[in-house]
Amino acid sequence: MGERVCRTILGIDPGLAHTGWGVVYQDGPRMSCVAYGCVTTQTDVPLEQRLLKISQQISAVIERFNPTCLGIETVWFGENITAAFATGQARGAALVPCAAAGLQVGEFTPNQIKASVVGQGHATKDQVQYMVKHLLSLPEPPKPDHAADALAAAICFITHDGQVHVQQRYEQAVSRAMGAR
Repeated sequence: MGERVCRTILGIDPGLAHTGWGVVYQDGPRMSCVAYGCVTTQTDVPLEQRLLKISQQISAVIERFNPTCLGIETVWFGENITAAFATGQARGAALVPCAAAGLQVGEFTPNQIKASVVGQGHATKDQVQYMVKHLLSLPEPPKPDHAADALAAAICFITHDGQVHVQQRYEQAVSRAMGAR
């Protein structure tokens, strides 16, 4: 029988206007919500100040809750490249304090996160909120949805055991596809 895993996982849903964060404690097969919130920046503030606020507030979350692991959403490009770049900058600002704290990082696509919580990758925000509430035994769905998405990223880290990064998963899929020929 394996060793019982007890750890604190930070989840981050990056965004320039709203960066959701959530802290989940894992005790063996059980998960519980420690805290969650959202870093909000104003559009009339210079970009560098918005990024600094994200970095500083994530650093404060790390200092307060002392996580050892991070589940973070990757940037999805879609059709709005400008929004993707802004999200990428916010993601970088959030990753810096995580790297400084030595957190083990698991990076997951939005569909991977949704699938780990709801069971399928094209779930709605309401479905994610409902399942996060259920999985973490919360009295009500976490709000705002950015915080629910961050908690879902932490849950995804647990279900994937934080061992497989997006690039590794891509390389494994390519290897399987090439081997099937």
